[in-house]
Amino acid sequence: MNHSLEGTWRPLYAELDGEEAPVEVLQQTEVELTAGKYTVRFGGVAADHGSFELDPGGPPAQLTLRGVAGPNAGRTIPCIFKFIDGTLMICYGLSGTRPAKFQTLPGGQLYLVTYSRTPV
Repeated sequence: MNHSLEGTWRPLYAELDGEEAPVEVLQQTEVELTAGKYTVRFGGVAADHGSFELDPGGPPAQLTLRGVAGPNAGRTIPCIFKFIDGTLMICYGLSGTRPAKFQTLPGGQLYLVTYSRTPV
């Protein structure tokens, strides 16, 4: 089983501040993580990109995104992540504070996504 973040991922489920994301949005979205860079595509078009780095610390495992272009340009987004049965779960701290748990609540500015790896 490949426990590397590297690859292209499609969301299976996502929620923002306790509200489930529409399936139509998930079906149009993919995230690519390669060589310390991330790209978010929506409908096949790059919508956001920047760099990522694994952070020491945890558990849970930690990662930080730094937006370069798109809606997150200039932002630093601390995250936590884990692998579960071949899927990748990431909780994004949209407020700039690293999440403590893999859960969202109204007003918490947390985005929780479960991804599956896209076959190569």
